[in-house]
Amino acid sequence: MLYQYQEFQRALLQPLTAWAQATAKTFVNPSNPLSLLPSATRIAAGYELLYRLGKEYEKPEFRIKTVVAHGKPVAINEFTVVDKPFCKLVRFKRFSDDVNVIKKLKEDPVVLIVAPLSGHHSTLLRDTVRTLLQNHKVYITDWVDARLVPLEDGSFTLDDYVHYVQDFIRAIGAKDLNVLSVCQPTVPVLGAISLMASNGEVTPRTMTMMGGPIDARKSPTMVNSTATNKSFEWFENNVVYTVPPPHPGAGRRVYPGFLQHTGFVAMNPDRHLQSHWDYFQDLVKGDKDDAQAHIEFYDEYNAVLDMDADYYLQTIKTVFQDFSLPTGKWVVGGKLVKPQDIKTTALLTVEGELDDISGSGQTKAAHGLCKNIAENKKQHFEVKGAGHYGIFSGRRWREIVYPEIGAFIRKHAIKGSKTASAKVAPKATPKAVKKVAAKKIAVKKVAVKKVAAKKTAAKNA
Repeated sequence: MLYQYQEFQRALLQPLTAWAQATAKTFVNPSNPLSLLPSATRIAAGYELLYRLGKEYEKPEFRIKTVVAHGKPVAINEFTVVDKPFCKLVRFKRFSDDVNVIKKLKEDPVVLIVAPLSGHHSTLLRDTVRTLLQNHKVYITDWVDARLVPLEDGSFTLDDYVHYVQDFIRAIGAKDLNVLSVCQPTVPVLGAISLMASNGEVTPRTMTMMGGPIDARKSPTMVNSTATNKSFEWFENNVVYTVPPPHPGAGRRVYPGFLQHTGFVAMNPDRHLQSHWDYFQDLVKGDKDDAQAHIEFYDEYNAVLDMDADYYLQTIKTVFQDFSLPTGKWVVGGKLVKPQDIKTTALLTVEGELDDISGSGQTKAAHGLCKNIAENKKQHFEVKGAGHYGIFSGRRWREIVYPEIGAFIRKHAIKGSKTASAKVAPKATPKAVKKVAAKKIAVKKVAVKKVAAKKTAAKNA
C-alpha cells in the first residue's frame, strides 16, 4: 500500500504546489501592488521554496544543443540508435560546416557511456557527455523508468543488464569502441566484456571504470554495510512494491524511486537542509545565479526512477552480499564470468579519494581480476579531494579527470597508437641484401645498354 499512499500524497500536493508557485509569482510581479510590500520578496521566496519542495520532478532532458569541438562550435543532434524495453541507446551526433573540423570529428574515438541504473536518470551524466563531446563520438545508455514498462515486456534482471551492454557494444562495433562505466555499471560492463572475450568475440579498445563496486568488500561504505547487515529477505519484504494504476507498468514489482530518493537525502540531511536555506536566502537577496544553480542541481537530484525488483534484488545478492565477481563465482546465462579472459582491451580505473559510496580500492580491484591484460595497458587514477559525484561531474571532472581519460583513450586508439597493431617490415638478412644489390646492378646495366643503343641509332640516322 505504500506506493498507493505515495501516489495519493502526490495528487494531494499538486493543488498546493500549483498555488504556491502562482503566489510566488504574484509577489514578484511588478504590475501587482502586492509586490510593493516591504516583505514581498521574502514572502515570494517562501512560496517558491514550498513549491519546489512539493512539486513532482519529471525526467530532465540532456539539453545539449551545441559544444565547442576542435576550437569551433558544433551542433548536437540527439537520437535513439537502439530501442529496448528497459533502455535506449542514445547517440549525440555532431555537425559542422567547417571542412577541417568535419575531418577531425570523423577521426575522434568512439565512446559508449554506460550510465548507472541506481535511482537517477542517465541525465545525471550530462556534464560527462558534454565534456566528452569535445573530442569524442558519444553514445549513452538511457534507462527507462520501470513503472513505464508494461508487464508484457517481461522482467529485467542483472543478467539482462549484461546482455543489453553486449548488444549495444555489438551495435556500435567493438573494434574501435571505448567503454566508460560510472558507478554501478562497472560490474555488468566487466561481466559483458569478459563473456565476449570468453566467446572469442572482438572486445572494445578500452574500458574505463569509475567509482564502482567491483569488489564491495574493500573499504566498505554505508551503502555496502546496509546491504550486508540486512538479509536478502529483508530487502524483498521491505523495499519492493507493486506499481499501481494508471502507470503503464501497473502490476510490476519495483524498488520505487521515491524510496531511493529518501535514502539519498538520509545520507546527508544537514547538507540538504542547508542547501534549501541558502536557496531561500539567495531568492531574498536576488542572487539569480546561485538560485539557478540550486534549481538545476535539484531538478536532476530529485528526479528518480523505479527499478525492476528482479534486477535490484539480484544486484544486492550478487554484488553486495555474495561478492560473486571477485570470488570467481558469477554466472550469467549459464556461463561463468572470467575477467582473466580479457587480453586486448586496455583498462583504466578511476576512484575519488573521498568517495563515500564506492570505497577506496573497490574499483581498482578490476586490475587483479583482469590479470591477463598487459601491464602497459593498465592504469589507475585516484582523484584527490573528489567525492563520488566529483569524478564524473563538475570542475574536478572537467579539469582533472577528463584529461586523464582522454589521454588514455587516445593512447590506445588505433590511429597513431604505440600499442596499436602495425605491419612491421621483416629484418633484412645478408643474403637478402646481396640479392637486392645484384638486382639493382642488373637494372643499371640494362639502362646503360638502352642509352648506348639510342646513341648508335642516332649516328646511323
